[in-house]
Amino acid sequence: MRGLRPLLLTGVLVLVSAAFCCAQRSYAGFDKNGYPGDSLLPALRRTFAFTGYWLNNPPGMTSNPWEGKRAPVRGAGFGFLILFNGKTDAQLRNQDAKQLGRDDAAAAVAAARREGFPAGSVIFIDQEEGGALLPEQADYMGAWIAALQAAGFGAGVYCSGIPVLAGPRMISTAQDAQTRFPKAKLWVWDDRCPPAPGCVVPAGVIDPAKSGFPRALVWQYAQTPRRPEDTAACRQTYSEDGRCYAPGLPHSEQTYLDLNVSSSADPSRGR
Repeated sequence: MRGLRPLLLTGVLVLVSAAFCCAQRSYAGFDKNGYPGDSLLPALRRTFAFTGYWLNNPPGMTSNPWEGKRAPVRGAGFGFLILFNGKTDAQLRNQDAKQLGRDDAAAAVAAARREGFPAGSVIFIDQEEGGALLPEQADYMGAWIAALQAAGFGAGVYCSGIPVLAGPRMISTAQDAQTRFPKAKLWVWDDRCPPAPGCVVPAGVIDPAKSGFPRALVWQYAQTPRRPEDTAACRQTYSEDGRCYAPGLPHSEQTYLDLNVSSSADPSRGR
């Protein structure tokens, strides 16, 4: 029996090693419409592994402050969440939604190449409006995804994971997009507390699957400004002005942000 003990011990060690090597790790990231500035990147990198990166004008803005900033962001050690601001339903109604999708995909690809992102990078279409996709929204998104993939890039969808009433059922945009476009990566936002912890970066970060979508590549769990109706239980984690700020940094226009978590330190594979 003594001769068996090393074999049993080895087996235990192998199992323990396998458990540690294959444990799921998660990474904290941030996104914001405004560029925080080159000088702030090292301080932000102490907390965050990746950042959102806009390819066109962010919502509500008339220019893109991220344009031309890939080199300093990459040099600071960040991974990327590459974003393209998509069309609203009002912009799609009574239009050729599929052609607009193809046109915007071409614009996204051109911008990604101009910024130096490699082929195969995942670009997320920003779908701000929640609930089930309307027919023109589905046509636009489907055409955008197909054209992006045909150009050699990965396609993702940033959308709400919060269910809303659509006819006789409750459905979220993320559920609808996941069903319609199963090959697209999902970046799900849901800041409801719980399961969201609020404006904090917990030790060990958190599992993106807690968004309610086990296949979600990214979960955006805190937004600025805070939405009072769904964040009352974690309101104390936000600043008095309702914003979420980067941990350990002075509150300013450059340091307020949204918080994300992903199983990848470079979710868009943009490095």
